Amino acid sequence: MPVELNHTIIHARDNRESAAFFTDLLGLEITAEWGPFVAVDLSNGVTLDFATIPADSITPQHYAFLISEEEFDAAYARITRRGIEHYADPHRQQPGAINHNDGGRGVYFMDPVGHAMELITVPYGGWPS
Repeated sequence: MPVELNHTIIHARDNRESAAFFTDLLGLEITAEWGPFVAVDLSNGVTLDFATIPADSITPQHYAFLISEEEFDAAYARITRRGIEHYADPHRQQPGAINHNDGGRGVYFMDPVGHAMELITVPYGGWPS
């Protein structure tokens, strides 16, 4: 069997708040809740398990999501409509903009606890030939 990522735990101040932010932005649904986890299934079989931990224990991470052009349009409309600060670059030097790296589109923004989120429509390096 090939190695595949099955799930990852995303630390949050409030697991439901962070899961709702994510699902609302990307048009997804919360798929399960058990113990300390609120789960969101992605289309490639990976589950994001949001877990509440003390705020001072959260180490900001980076999460990048490959989405379709249509999903990008919808998510970017929600980002701008909600007034979420966003950037074309990870260093936050180009505010209020998107990038066109590798022939696609991308945007960076922060989630409610400070995780750096990235949406891209083309993988880094472009699509394989």
